[in-house]
Amino acid sequence: MEFKQLRSFVEVVREGGFTQAARTLFISQSAVSKQVAQLEESLGVTLLDRHGSQVTLTAAGKVVHHRAEEMLMLRNGLLRELDDLSNLARGELHLGLPMLGSDTLFAKAFAEYRRLYPNVTIHLLEGGSRAIEQAVMTGELELGASLTPDDPAFASQPFCDEPLDALLPADHPLAHLKEVELSQLADTPFLLYQRSFVLNDRLLQACQQVGFTPKEGGRSGQADFLAALVAAGQGVVLLPQVVAKALVRPGVVHVTLKAPAQLRWDIAFIWREGAYLSKAAQAWLALLRQ
Repeated sequence: MEFKQLRSFVEVVREGGFTQAARTLFISQSAVSKQVAQLEESLGVTLLDRHGSQVTLTAAGKVVHHRAEEMLMLRNGLLRELDDLSNLARGELHLGLPMLGSDTLFAKAFAEYRRLYPNVTIHLLEGGSRAIEQAVMTGELELGASLTPDDPAFASQPFCDEPLDALLPADHPLAHLKEVELSQLADTPFLLYQRSFVLNDRLLQACQQVGFTPKEGGRSGQADFLAALVAAGQGVVLLPQVVAKALVRPGVVHVTLKAPAQLRWDIAFIWREGAYLSKAAQAWLALLRQ
């Protein structure tokens, strides 16, 4: 049983005969007759009583006609929905963004995406790189922003690569300097991130490479709160340069950090290697490439 057979059958009933149905379908009368005969053969029942040029439905024909109309309606609805998805007239995007710096980096892109595709529903998850990577692997997220992983299970599109800078309390002994070495901060408590942040690992490794283990002064995933702790004299926080500049406030000084080359904030959008990307996801990636 094929949809073209069902459509020919429905048109014969609607038009009251094979000749009229052939005109509506823009095919020959013999092709219509063949398709209806094939449908009857596949179902093992007679659908039409033929009286010359007139046709009437058999009992089986009435059942099949009713269901055929439903099936054709469902098929047309399916095709319309797929067309809407293809043209982004509707759809969903499950997107993961970092808790750190999203307001600075992604607010404008997010607003532009919503303007371009107002009927796409965005399901947003914020978290550290580990949480984002796990959600991508389990399928909870289609795309996620993470520090660039070296795991071959992920494909990625680079987004930014920022050095880390330091925010110091205004009364810190090094606050007057334009730049500081990482080793100069050894005696200052470090305000760290939540444990799901891969950036913590990079920071700790960099400190150990220059000869010290940082003293922990507190943890948070909220950059604003970390900056407030700096202003309150609770320690130093290392942040991506673009984020650090946006968080300068009374009591906080932004200082360039001379740090090991690997201590960077290299954000990429990741997805499972080989996974199908929806039109909504492809549109987000294309927007970020512009």
